[in-house]
Amino acid sequence: MIVGSKPLNLSLYRLALRHASAAEELKNGVKVSNERLEYLGDAVLGTIVAEYLFMKFPYRDEGFLTETRSRIVNRESLNQVGIKVGLPTLVEAGAASKNPFGFKSMYGDTLEALIGAIYLDRGYRFCRTFVCRRLILPYFDIDNIINTTTNFKSKVIEWSQRDNKEVDFKLISVSGAQRFKEFIVELHVDGQPFAEGKGPTKKKAEQEAARLACERLQMPI
Repeated sequence: MIVGSKPLNLSLYRLALRHASAAEELKNGVKVSNERLEYLGDAVLGTIVAEYLFMKFPYRDEGFLTETRSRIVNRESLNQVGIKVGLPTLVEAGAASKNPFGFKSMYGDTLEALIGAIYLDRGYRFCRTFVCRRLILPYFDIDNIINTTTNFKSKVIEWSQRDNKEVDFKLISVSGAQRFKEFIVELHVDGQPFAEGKGPTKKKAEQEAARLACERLQMPI
């Protein structure tokens, strides 16, 4: 079994594997799917990965930890891991899910729902062990992730050119002392604020704003 141990509450796992496209509708019109568990699992996974990186890299700064975490838990990465652990043979989905463009992150979403189910069923410690030993260590080359630098600003610019959008990075403020400055940059799309980034330099703040924009646009990172 994917979890590595017999479930205590099997109904949680059944729900985790029910995609929104196969939602069960109750008498009061409420549709039941794995979306609530996905929400919970997303938060739990983010906490576990943050803790894992915090302990693994005791001397790296917040910017490094944030970027590394985002590259582990982004939709594309989780979708690939969901496929590798066998979710395509387990997930309950409707016919519409066969459209390759309709639910591109279905297995990543289901993986997050599964993590939510494990957390509710077995608690945080068991869930953390599952994520670290069965997901992070087997499927993520942390050193390769660190050494492969993503230029988020370039990705956003490429997207804007492809979709005929106008993007602009605006410096909003600079605060702090000479050695500990904080720059805040806003990324505007077609004249409207779209994402905000902070960093010790203007360049890093721009990259952070672009990274958040990539996440919002669900671009592979």
